[in-house]
Formats: sequence, C-alpha cells, structure tokens
Amino acid sequence: MSNQGRTAVTNISTILGALIAGGFMVGEASAQACPSMRKINVGVAVAPPNVVHTAPYVAKALGLFAKHCIDANIVQFDGGQSQTANVAVAQGSAIISVNDVLVGRGMKVQQIWGLAPRMPQAYVVQEGITKAEQLKGKRLSATGGGVGGFNWRMGRAVLRSVGLDVTDAQFIPSPTAGRLPGLIANQVDAVALHPEDVFLALRQKPTLNILVQLADLMPLYMFNAYGASTAWIERDRALLRDTIAAMIEANRTMYRDPAKGVDAIVDATKKPRDAVEYAIGILLKNCVWSVNEGLDPERTQWSIDNSVENGDLKPESKPTIEQVANMALAREAVEKAGGRVTFGNCKT
Repeated sequence: MSNQGRTAVTNISTILGALIAGGFMVGEASAQACPSMRKINVGVAVAPPNVVHTAPYVAKALGLFAKHCIDANIVQFDGGQSQTANVAVAQGSAIISVNDVLVGRGMKVQQIWGLAPRMPQAYVVQEGITKAEQLKGKRLSATGGGVGGFNWRMGRAVLRSVGLDVTDAQFIPSPTAGRLPGLIANQVDAVALHPEDVFLALRQKPTLNILVQLADLMPLYMFNAYGASTAWIERDRALLRDTIAAMIEANRTMYRDPAKGVDAIVDATKKPRDAVEYAIGILLKNCVWSVNEGLDPERTQWSIDNSVENGDLKPESKPTIEQVANMALAREAVEKAGGRVTFGNCKT
C-alpha cells in the first residue's frame, strides 16, 4: 500500500474516535403512532451501493423511516443516470439521483435534497502514470452508463484539465461493479473510485497512484442529489418531505455516532468492515455527506454552466437554478428533521 494509503488508513481511528469523543450521540428513533405506513421507492445509484449512497439503508436499519411513518423500499440501479433510473424518476415510481442535464433536456423532475454535494472519489491510475497528460491514448473507465455516465464525465474532466479531449483516450464501458476489478486486472488504466474502493485497490495493488481527488479538480460540481418528478412533488409533497427528513437524520447520525450505522453499511455495500470504516472517515472529514438541505445555489449554477460549457446542454436549453433545485422542499425536510445543524465545518 502507498504511503498515502497507509496514512489515510491510520487516520480513520483518529477521525472516528474524535467524532464520538466530541459527544455527538443520537438516540434510537422514537416510536410514534402512525395512522398508516406510507410506501415509497427510494433509489440508490449503484448496485451494490457505495458507502456514500447508504443513507437510505441507515435510515431503514435505525427505524428513522418508520419514525416518519414511511415504508421505504430501496431499489438499486446500475448508475444514477442509467436509462432505467431516468424512467423511474420521470414516471414518479421512485426518487433517485437527478442532475441539471435531465432538467435541461426537458424531463419534468427536480432535485429535492442533496445527499452528497461534494464528490468523494479519487481518480486512480496504473503504475507509471503520474500526471494527466500521460492519459493520452490510455484506456479510461466508462462504467455506470457509458458515454455520458459519471465515470465518463470524470475522465473527460481530467483530460480537459490538461487540454486533452475525449477523443484522445479510449473509454471502456462496463457495469459499475466492474470499476475496481477492471483496474486491478489492467483492463483499464484509470477510473474514479470511491474511498472504500481506493482502500481495497491500494491493498491489492500498491503500485497504483491517486492522480487527483475529484473534489479538488471540480470543487463546485454537484455530485449526488435526490430528485422526484414535478407531478409527484405537487401530488404528495408531505411524503417526499418526510422521506428526505429521515435520510437527513441518517446522515446526521453518522456525524454524531458513526458506529451506529456501520453494520447497516457493511451489509448494504458487501465491502469489508475496515474498508467501510476507512470510507466513513473520509466522508465525514471532507463533509461529503450533507447535514442540511445539501443544495446550494452557487453549486447548482456552477454545475449548470459546466454542463453548457461541456456541450451536455445546449445554451438555449439552459435551466434556471429554480427549475433544477426545489430549495423550498429541501428546507421543509430540514425543519421536519429538527432544523439546521452544523458539525465542525460541515454545514451544507
């Protein structure tokens, strides 16, 4: 394992210990009499999910959905912007990750809560690659949606940071589950990996390099925001508000007492406990998980402008902040979760 990897692994105990020692404790979800349990499908962008996506699993395991009279069915998709995910959110059969491009292209959906505004991933490359210019002619991952999917977009951003274009590299599509195995088996030369997979990658193949942390490359990129169809928002705003409130409480639980959610996250992700604990430490330290609305007008506007600049949206199709993000609904969910809170530097 590289020095960077060993240092990060060592730091996990310190990070988690400091959070717990700081008195951030949360009680179990209190029982309440529900006239009926309201059903909803909550989508997760990856099958199985990454640690960053696990707020629904924590909310379900700790009784937070039930506390709000929600019977949540968690549905896994192979990529947050996959065709099946887009159809599900457009038809109002599930809430799932929504971005500005979908809105600009005419889909009647809105973001209702930012699960994780900041990107948690690192761009990991094979031995011998130490700068982005060396990606020319290399095989870059396009898992989870192929062209237009998240990994393709991240590869494009890394290439463009040094004046290269997508035509200067070869993008290799595969299911999202193939990200880590493809890198280990030398099927691809570069891929965006979540923290738990960075941990596992460096343990299996210490010669790999972290080229860049994607949040450093694009600090205002909006990573993951739950969205719903506008018709659904009009039809049952309270159901959506309460579902989001439960997941806000799940994120806050991880900041207050991360040990409470570890078992649920290990079970959901099917990843080793040490890799999960490492990832949790990274997410908490870098304020990846939101603690309030998770939506910020500056971040939303930057993401819209970036989509136009990259050609993902035509200038005449450029949506407004209000069309993309339903800030009012997100604020209502925060109030239902007990009002705004902060944890150190984590305020979004």
